[in-house]
Amino acid sequence: MKIAFIGDIVGKPGRDMLKMYLSGLREEHEIDFVIANYENASHGFGLTMKNCNELFSYGIDVMTGGNHSWDKKDVVALFDTHEILRPHNYPDEVAGTGCKTYDVHGEKLAVLNLMGHFSMPYCDNAFRCAKTTVESLKEQGVENIFIDFHAEATSEKRGMMMLLEGEVSGIIGTHTHVSSDDFQISGGTAYLTDMGLSGCRDNVIGMDKKVPLKQFLTGMKGHFDIPKKCKKILQVAVMDISNGKCISAYKLKIFDNGQYIKSDAWIED
Repeated sequence: MKIAFIGDIVGKPGRDMLKMYLSGLREEHEIDFVIANYENASHGFGLTMKNCNELFSYGIDVMTGGNHSWDKKDVVALFDTHEILRPHNYPDEVAGTGCKTYDVHGEKLAVLNLMGHFSMPYCDNAFRCAKTTVESLKEQGVENIFIDFHAEATSEKRGMMMLLEGEVSGIIGTHTHVSSDDFQISGGTAYLTDMGLSGCRDNVIGMDKKVPLKQFLTGMKGHFDIPKKCKKILQVAVMDISNGKCISAYKLKIFDNGQYIKSDAWIED
């Protein structure tokens, strides 16, 4: 089973890159299942019904969320009608779920969405939620498990890897919009601290630089906006999974100027 993961899709520039490249990537790399994070897909904050349908039409199979999952009112209805997840460690009474199992060419694949704690909304313990959910999935006979861990702190993401190393197929972090350079496979678990955004690459975390720079210089906050024109990037992690273990993985960086970079995950002894 070959799966792909795309981190935070930031606004129209991110959506445009998926429209341009995802279908071709699925075919070229023989990808069976695509997971993508939607929480910044609609002008940087949340997900609308229109953009949800647009993104699924490009070849995504399921979308994960984070702290901005609730920013558009459309999302509550989408949980019932589309393959949309929100962090699983939100309380049970909150709409939606953060874990679903899919049939991929006769094999089961569970996708689990979790949210960290530092600088994030109050939620149940992500590590206890992860541990009990993974144990439950394995009791149900699900071996292939992928986790999108949406967190600010790199220590929390690394801690999740230490907790579940060898128990899940992959753990990739989202939220910071800045890609990390530690893609590895250890104990059969693919791990990357942060996938990085898909969207504008020449501003501040995919947003126009004016408001962030004003905030840094003066302390005065403002509304972040997506630039109308920018240089764009699409970042995709591809993982080959067999019997619950990741056996190979690589990351693709595709630029709107035609540049294309592939980097293999290293394998720990």
